[in-house]
Amino acid sequence: MTTITTATAEQPTLQRFQPTDLDAAPEVNALLERLGLGRLGQGGLASFGGRNDNWAGRTSGGRQVFVKTVARTAEDGSPQLDRALAFEHLAARRPAGSPLRTPAHLGSDRTAAVGVYELLPGARSGSELALDEEFDDDLCREAGRAVGALHALPVRDAEEGPALDTEEAPLPPMPWLEALPWSTVQERSMGQIAAWRLVQDDERVIAALHALRAAERAAPHTPVHCDLRFDQFLRHDGKLYLCDWEEFRLADPARDVGAFAGEWLFHATYAVFAPGAGREEEPAAGFGLDHAEIVERGAASLRRHTPRITAFWQGYLEQLSLAGHAPDPGLAERAAGFAGWHMFDRLLATAELHATLNPVARAAAGIGRTLLLNPSGSVATIGLAQPAPPAQPSGSTR
Repeated sequence: MTTITTATAEQPTLQRFQPTDLDAAPEVNALLERLGLGRLGQGGLASFGGRNDNWAGRTSGGRQVFVKTVARTAEDGSPQLDRALAFEHLAARRPAGSPLRTPAHLGSDRTAAVGVYELLPGARSGSELALDEEFDDDLCREAGRAVGALHALPVRDAEEGPALDTEEAPLPPMPWLEALPWSTVQERSMGQIAAWRLVQDDERVIAALHALRAAERAAPHTPVHCDLRFDQFLRHDGKLYLCDWEEFRLADPARDVGAFAGEWLFHATYAVFAPGAGREEEPAAGFGLDHAEIVERGAASLRRHTPRITAFWQGYLEQLSLAGHAPDPGLAERAAGFAGWHMFDRLLATAELHATLNPVARAAAGIGRTLLLNPSGSVATIGLAQPAPPAQPSGSTR
């Protein structure tokens, strides 16, 4: 895809892409017409990148839409779309005023594996907000409330709709801890292979991941996003939205909590050396800095960003309480473990275009390892400690 950059006086430069030609995807306009929304023309469209083809723009009927395709199986099915539709059915029963907001689902074609959603013009992703220091404590608390509302959705309301996926989440891919399939090796960069070696050569990390999986299986399961990252959040007209439900399923809620914490930890690690941070004269990504300097700067950045995780956790617990729920006793500890895995997961993703792992990447892996090996000891450090109950007035009785 061709990169497009747009900028306005109200909004900093954002990266967009030239979408796939619609002539190669006739199912898109076929669905839009069946829904009575008109057609999309190729002119004026944009794409937001990602694994799936997508198109954003105004139809001939004047509707602003976001259309995406997802993977299909050989039998013309789409587990990804089925999971997204299961979420839509369940979320339709959330109470008015719920902090869990999503772009409206306008329709889907299960055979073609295409979904149509309301476009939120001018929305900014959580990734963009984090880079611009705008994903602040208040917004993180709002994100926590949204995820808390998701985890509190009553599963009984799903009984008459599409079946909720109860299969174990695919990440981490446990067979890959022993060896990567040859087909996978051929598709990975040298940087990604080096990152996998960090995991595969560490028996303690492998044992910790198996233990985390075992704890996950034994934990209470709730509706879970299962692919929570900054770019799944959108801010539009002062409100926060959560999108992309292709991995939605019944699973351990610690996955979502840990992923959000892991996003901030990974961001904090790399933010120290990000270009444009006022240190252009210094070595990028930690090259030229010794280990002590990387550790010192990383620790300072973690202290600066950990309050974001705490704000999320507070909002999450507040929303669970409002819904009459309480976190299970091991949730925070499992979340710390999943935050550790998330550090490796994001490291693997960012290593795609690199031949080697830079020093900061290795520092991120080290943080992930620490969380995996000692999740109970990391809970308070990363901001997931249970808040103290309100103090009782002097002389009060219970």
